[in-house]
Amino acid sequence: MASDLLLEMRGITKAFPGVVANRDIDLAVKPGEVHGLLGENGAGKTTLMKILYGLVQPDQGSIAVRGNPVVIASPRDALRLGIGMVHQHFMLVPDMTVAENIALGLREGRTPLTRLGTVSKRIEALSKQYGFNLEPDDVVGSLSLGRRQRTEILKLLYRGADLLILDEPTAVLTPTESNELFSVLRLLGWQGRSTIFITHKLDELIAVADRCTVLRDGKVVGSLAKAEMDQRAMARMMVGRDVVLRVPRLTLLPGDPVLEATHLSLTAAGRPVLYNLTFAVREREVLGVAGVDGNGQQELVEVLAGLVKPTAGGFTVHGSAAVIPADRHGDAIALSMTLSDNLVMTDIAKGRFRRRGLVRGDEVHRHGRRLLTEYDIRAPHLKVRASAMSGGNQQKVVLARSLYRQPRLLIAAQPTRGLDVGAIEYVYQKILDHKRAGGGTLLISTELDEILSLSDRVAVMVSGRLVAILDIHDVDLEKLGLLMAGVVQGPEPAAAS
Repeated sequence: MASDLLLEMRGITKAFPGVVANRDIDLAVKPGEVHGLLGENGAGKTTLMKILYGLVQPDQGSIAVRGNPVVIASPRDALRLGIGMVHQHFMLVPDMTVAENIALGLREGRTPLTRLGTVSKRIEALSKQYGFNLEPDDVVGSLSLGRRQRTEILKLLYRGADLLILDEPTAVLTPTESNELFSVLRLLGWQGRSTIFITHKLDELIAVADRCTVLRDGKVVGSLAKAEMDQRAMARMMVGRDVVLRVPRLTLLPGDPVLEATHLSLTAAGRPVLYNLTFAVREREVLGVAGVDGNGQQELVEVLAGLVKPTAGGFTVHGSAAVIPADRHGDAIALSMTLSDNLVMTDIAKGRFRRRGLVRGDEVHRHGRRLLTEYDIRAPHLKVRASAMSGGNQQKVVLARSLYRQPRLLIAAQPTRGLDVGAIEYVYQKILDHKRAGGGTLLISTELDEILSLSDRVAVMVSGRLVAILDIHDVDLEKLGLLMAGVVQGPEPAAAS
């Protein structure tokens, strides 16, 4: 094991029933570097990081930290070795302060580490050192998502972590907050601390990473230095073929409205979460809703899907509608059910594929086989459990179920969340196919490149309000980021332009 490395993983192999998740993987991280980890869903990134953080034990291979062989049997072992992980979904208690969250889980004993006064003083020093703009008495629930993420990082730095694992760290950040995070990672690097940066955003990785390792099918297919990083080359390594990273703009003449919302408002738990929303989605148009997660987007989808009744105002859908929920596992896919069942569950609920109250198995099978072909769903057979499928193929199931009847309105909420570049490319093409066929799409996404690529108009959502609705030709990334952060006010939102 090389002593000049902070971390060295050699020959890591891990198999689960029916699949080899990691096959003879080598990964080396130098002190002070940001090391990118790339790969499609199912490529083995998550398993490899779970092994490093002590959540999963490898079948073969070895790990060394600072040149010393180690066994990491639990997250506590990882933290003891200076390895910490910031999960995509933050592990914080919203009603507690920054100091209280950081004090949680600290070892008790003779030392006063768990005393909030001691914790607060250290937090103030670390916050000042890294420019985090966090106060120990700040209530976490009142913080922006970017500052909550800083709290998670501060929690690890407090515990002495020298290697941070960041899982999709910019998924909930504005462009400004992402750039601030990159500055923090560079500062950590100058101090000798290292980061493993897991992301699907190739441009961000190029901006911040010193090196990257690319996985495909559980194996390392290459490692690139910063000078060698190129978006197309990296995408090709991940997927094994050329990938369209940004779809050509499709401009069509919009038609009649398929969705009209007027003064739509919602109050929940005594506070307004949607305020006076007025907008329209038209045929052959994509209206993108941009905003940092948690600003009312989920509530808007729930209202439009009929799950929640608005407090005031209303909306009209002209024709049929389909919804792609943001939470694929929670709201769209039944992981314990078969692929076939997932493809027809909404149809069965509406009485289709039935005769005299009985489900016609032969019709369900023919329907399933047709959708597998039309939507390029890759599975060995229709009886495979959804839990055994990759995230990209699970999302293809949702798309197939939503689009095969050609609805006039598609509500697509975070349709590419957690997908790799190959699956993202496929989702984009299906949204454009829906547009070509005359449908209108309400696209709700925190991915600004996605909004800019697909949308004809962009509505910016802040704290449950639409602060602007802009023609795509009047939008750039900087302006969009400022609007999302509430720094500048756009023109008065209008139903159509």
